Amino acid sequence: MNWQRGLKGRVKAQESLSRRTTFKIGGLAEFFVEPRDSADLKLLILAAKSSKVPILVIGAGSNILVSDRGVKAIVLRLNATLFKRISYSRNVMEAGSGLMLGHLILAAGNHGLSGLEFLAGIPGTVGGALAMNAGAWGRSISDLVEKVRVMDYNGTTKTLGRKDIKFAYRRCSLTGYIILSARLKLVKKTKKEINENIKKFLGYRRNTQDTSLPNAGCIFKNPPANSAGRLIDLCGLKGKRIGGACVSQRHANFILNQGNASAGDVLKLMRLIRKRVKDKFKVTLEPEIKIWG
Repeated sequence: MNWQRGLKGRVKAQESLSRRTTFKIGGLAEFFVEPRDSADLKLLILAAKSSKVPILVIGAGSNILVSDRGVKAIVLRLNATLFKRISYSRNVMEAGSGLMLGHLILAAGNHGLSGLEFLAGIPGTVGGALAMNAGAWGRSISDLVEKVRVMDYNGTTKTLGRKDIKFAYRRCSLTGYIILSARLKLVKKTKKEINENIKKFLGYRRNTQDTSLPNAGCIFKNPPANSAGRLIDLCGLKGKRIGGACVSQRHANFILNQGNASAGDVLKLMRLIRKRVKDKFKVTLEPEIKIWG
């Protein structure tokens, strides 16, 4: 392939995606690319389109299950400094999509800006959080969005206002774009208040979720007016194991990689969970994680 010609960023062939996901599961990406800047990203997009090579975008890899066979695609990560920049204007913060949420929350707190604390402890990037409309404790990142800067798959950069984006529970209409940055409207508070909020939300997460082993967070979306974890628990599936994959004893909507889990193990366990919940409650659980390959 000649699509790599002229790229200034990092290009790796046959990259293990088990190293790039929080699940620590998955085969090889045909190519793993980190563009240097927006011009490099545009060059990559146009070259990939011309060569008919698909592109998959990854952030922190915290909500992805990659096939054991890997993916025949370019896996794109916006990890260069340009894609992690932060700027401020009064109570508005603009952050690059490659920035980790933890860094975003701390930076906002250092400037006396509050509103992001409910995202504390989520191991994702700004771009990933927007794409999934990440949230917790009754709030979502979409509550804070003013504008999002994106690049489409023709290499055109544009800015979308909040009214141009359709956000819903754990999804949004930005899937046809590569997210570059977002403007978030926050509120002024003291650093002490913000730090107390961060500690509170981190405490909630520690007390209710299971991070003892590699996982991808919540596996299924919550059904309307219900909890996926509660339904799975009521089916007696806590601790259920297939191969190296196990339903958490602490949070039934978490599947843990006990060290040697394959994507096949996880998928079999997901099918079992969905069947048991469907049979018992007539509820069809919808995956929250993205499944590649």
